[in-house]
Amino acid sequence: MAISKALIASIFISLLVIHLAEADQMGNENAAQDSLPKKMDCGAACAARCRLASRQHLCKRACGTCCSRCNCVPPGTSGNQDVCPCYATMTTHGNRRKCP
Repeated sequence: MAISKALIASIFISLLVIHLAEADQMGNENAAQDSLPKKMDCGAACAARCRLASRQHLCKRACGTCCSRCNCVPPGTSGNQDVCPCYATMTTHGNRRKCP
């Protein structure tokens, strides 16, 4: 009888430890997801960036590509390239700036 009580107690403690370890792991995964940068709304950011462009469709398409790769669009309608280094360094096959 004493052996079965000890066995039941050890099984219970083992299950409790496993449960606590899984809960801790879930907490770490949630913390890691919270620390990742949020995906920005490229459509709205590029619409604001390209609102004064003479060729808005072309500007929005190029800006959307750059935004999806860099997750960043410089503020304003032009310039401010230093705010988003990835955005500023992308070039076309002809070595011209890709991003408006």
